[in-house]
Amino acid sequence: MTPLDDATTLVAGYRAGTHDPLRVAEQHLARIARLDQELNAYSAQAGDVLEEARASRDRWAEGRPKGPLDGVPVIIKDNLVSAGLPAAWGNAELARRVPQHDELPVAAVRQAGAIILGKGNTPEFAVEGYTGNATFGTTGNPYAPNLTPGGSSGGVVAAVAAGMAVAGLGTDGGGSIRRPAGYTGLWGLKPGIGAVPRGQGLAQVLLDFETVGPLTRSARDLALFHGVLSRGASGHRAPAQSRPLRLLAVARIGGAPCDPGILERFGVSVGRLEALGHEVTHGALPLDLGPLNEVWARMAEIGLAHLGSRDPEVLAAAAPKYREMAARGAGCSAVELYEALSRVFALREAVRGLWGYDAILMPTAAAPPWPATEAFPPQIAGQPAGPRGHAVYTGWVNASGLPALAFPAGLSQGLPVGMQLIADHGGEGLLLALAASLEAAA
Repeated sequence: MTPLDDATTLVAGYRAGTHDPLRVAEQHLARIARLDQELNAYSAQAGDVLEEARASRDRWAEGRPKGPLDGVPVIIKDNLVSAGLPAAWGNAELARRVPQHDELPVAAVRQAGAIILGKGNTPEFAVEGYTGNATFGTTGNPYAPNLTPGGSSGGVVAAVAAGMAVAGLGTDGGGSIRRPAGYTGLWGLKPGIGAVPRGQGLAQVLLDFETVGPLTRSARDLALFHGVLSRGASGHRAPAQSRPLRLLAVARIGGAPCDPGILERFGVSVGRLEALGHEVTHGALPLDLGPLNEVWARMAEIGLAHLGSRDPEVLAAAAPKYREMAARGAGCSAVELYEALSRVFALREAVRGLWGYDAILMPTAAAPPWPATEAFPPQIAGQPAGPRGHAVYTGWVNASGLPALAFPAGLSQGLPVGMQLIADHGGEGLLLALAASLEAAA
């Protein structure tokens, strides 16, 4: 992919008078018109982009920018509510509804001056690891349009990686920021629970597992956007990295297969971290994920059943497989739900303190991108893999509520590979500082 300006560069250019928000917006609209017919990243486009860009240009000319993102064109995942655009969530019924308000994370970036270009395509209800639905079709990867960009934030990452947006907002309920970031060479942050305020959005189907975070072209942009999104959030913030860290490198999850090219880039990433002076210990994840894995799929099913009870028209318009998931969820008892939540709470207690490590290094995914129309790869490294085989490294992080940051780890067979760093509760600042050092050393 061709190097493109990040948000930090654009804002500095606006301040210096070397960049024009209107011209930048026009360039992005032209790029969308040229590229999106093939990639299908956008499920909806805003009609006020040029008007907003003119207003941004005037503010910069008068020396009164609205905020730290003034004039930066962004894309919003289509399960986040944004005024004047459907929050379709891949669903035909929701695509007919147009909210007139922003949910809190969208309001935060808009108030900071970002220009919303449109909505990024997502699988229906954002519960799968690819990006396609019956309402808007399938999204392709800019590096190979016949392959998936991952999911469920696939539309957002495809747009940012292809230069059809400078950055984007995604959600991560089981890896949906980190895996797509890895598949498209981007940086992505899944904040910990409570780090980014939520509210005034769609009904949740993944409880508090799902958090909102940025997807960007640079580590410094990740910090810029997280600063905007987390403003007003409560909770401890870890200090920036100022010392060598103790890192645990986990290459494999139990006996689950992982692509050899990904494992090779994992080794390179370990070397990069060691070159920065960090102490890296190789080992297994000190957790038994079996109890969580037994109930993980059930959580989305129960969530969809609840959604259907609250908004039957939405579920009636859904694809058959999601109606079937909701039916299975409706058949679960309160005792089964309580047992699942008990396992989640036990996991959250088990990760407290992160076993004395500052962060854990893992791949973002076990498989490289696969054909875009398929929900998951049936084989990984020549071994059979089920629907979550590619996603073994991510879901436990959501259940535990920890923050995690995805970073580019180079190419394998011409396709991007991503790695993730996972910190203890409140460790977003440490992760962002570590990402900045990786970017500076690249």
